[in-house]
Amino acid sequence: MADGQRLKPPKKEVAAAWAVHAFTASGIVLGFLALVAILNGDKVAAFMWLGFALFVDGIDGTLARRVDVTRHAPQVDGQTLDNVIDYFNYTAVPAMMIYWFNLVPENWETATAAGVMAVSCYTFANTGMKTSDYYFSGFPAIWNLVVLAFHILQTDPWLNLAVIAICGVLTFVPWKWVHPLRVRDWRSVTIPMTVLWGATSIRLVMIDPDLQVDKVAVISPIVFWLWVIASLYFVGICVWRSLKPEPEEV
Repeated sequence: MADGQRLKPPKKEVAAAWAVHAFTASGIVLGFLALVAILNGDKVAAFMWLGFALFVDGIDGTLARRVDVTRHAPQVDGQTLDNVIDYFNYTAVPAMMIYWFNLVPENWETATAAGVMAVSCYTFANTGMKTSDYYFSGFPAIWNLVVLAFHILQTDPWLNLAVIAICGVLTFVPWKWVHPLRVRDWRSVTIPMTVLWGATSIRLVMIDPDLQVDKVAVISPIVFWLWVIASLYFVGICVWRSLKPEPEEV
């Protein structure tokens, strides 16, 4: 009996593990609130709820590893839970935004949204989704960020359609995409850039969505160009990693 008691995880650690699972699960609630905002025609609120969900997803993995959820709450597969929520928030909700807010040309809304959801199934089922150094291999279904860029830049629906098509193709191409928190390359730069990108995105989302990009730049030029610089940084590190030789397994 004494040996069995020693093997049983401490209640505090079990509670911490379940609290992290609950924190992860809160992402689906935030995604649902984003969906409600879409149905109410409130694009800004939808992006804000998705932003909160992105924050949760950004730190829950670190918390899960810190409290060792696999050991202390093994009844729940954290990876499966995370994937279910990510598919909803990163794919289903943005697909609904593409459809509901007419982000692509007329009569293309249904097919485009359905295509986004279909190709993203491969992303979440792909056993080679991540490289040994924690980059994503293939477009990682970050449609929430794609739609956010459409919103901030107020791009033409035909251009949006072309970008969506390119991202769909890149789903099956082993181009590398940085994970802002897990990738070690340039981490000391990437994390501050992530914070900068997030802060500037929040500010730009709050600007009247009917304004054109040049007017957005005039209204908040410093914030706009900081957002552009941060975005280009992430593009640059993805290109750099994609062109460099594959590292040995770690």
